[in-house]
Amino acid sequence: MPGVVGIRFKSCGKIYDFESDGFDVRRGDRVVVESEFGLSIGTVVVGPAEIEPQARELKKVLRVAGEDDFRQKEANEEFEGEARNFCLERIMARGLPMKLVCSEVTLDRKRIVFFFTADGRIDFRELVKDLAAKFKTRIEMRQIGVRDKAKLVGGLGLCGKELCCRLFLTSFEPISIKMAKQQDLTLNTGKLSGICGRLMCCLGYEYSEEAGNRRREEKRVPEERKAPEVAAENSALPEAICSSAEPNPPQAVVEETPQKQEGRKKGRKRRRRYRKKVHKNE
Repeated sequence: MPGVVGIRFKSCGKIYDFESDGFDVRRGDRVVVESEFGLSIGTVVVGPAEIEPQARELKKVLRVAGEDDFRQKEANEEFEGEARNFCLERIMARGLPMKLVCSEVTLDRKRIVFFFTADGRIDFRELVKDLAAKFKTRIEMRQIGVRDKAKLVGGLGLCGKELCCRLFLTSFEPISIKMAKQQDLTLNTGKLSGICGRLMCCLGYEYSEEAGNRRREEKRVPEERKAPEVAAENSALPEAICSSAEPNPPQAVVEETPQKQEGRKKGRKRRRRYRKKVHKNE
């Protein structure tokens, strides 16, 4: 049974399984792996564990990251800034309706990935040719959504704290206006939206708590319905047990005088005459 470790490449990113391949790695170690993106440095977040062989073969850890790998990573960060500036220049020169978010380079510089946002599909074939001619390597363009952009760039939310997607959220759950309605919030999209322009992810936290409270309230309803039955059972107890209870006060009987009875009859006659007049006028 091979040893498998969980590796994360970005803060709050997804965790991917890799075979440790005999390396003694622990949680928090930095390792070099060959991912789908390319040669990258990741952090071990899940310690080694033995699992049954899977139908899909997992990629292996190449080595534990050393000083040379970290120096190369620092040099790549400067190269990423250069690549981003050149890409922005070519986007403006060609007038493409797209917004460049960031660029990433593999550890061996065999691939450069540019992340951008746009309202629709973009024909960036000429842009890729310009970038490939400049950097002499493989170029990849990836279109992302506004929520992914906020996760990559970061920022502060309306609460004054760093964005949840930047701190601990590894994936985005669907958020609807129904969640705000059930929490009796003001349906103002300006107040309910985050810096990404979408409904805030924290609406889902409160919604889950409200759903739990509703379930608890629903469980209490049958108990409340049983209360009259309990009271009926108590009423059948001997009088000696309930002797301490105060007796019900007698209800006062109000007798009507002949003047009140005549006034009531006259009022009925006047209402009848008024109804007849209304029908004749119609």
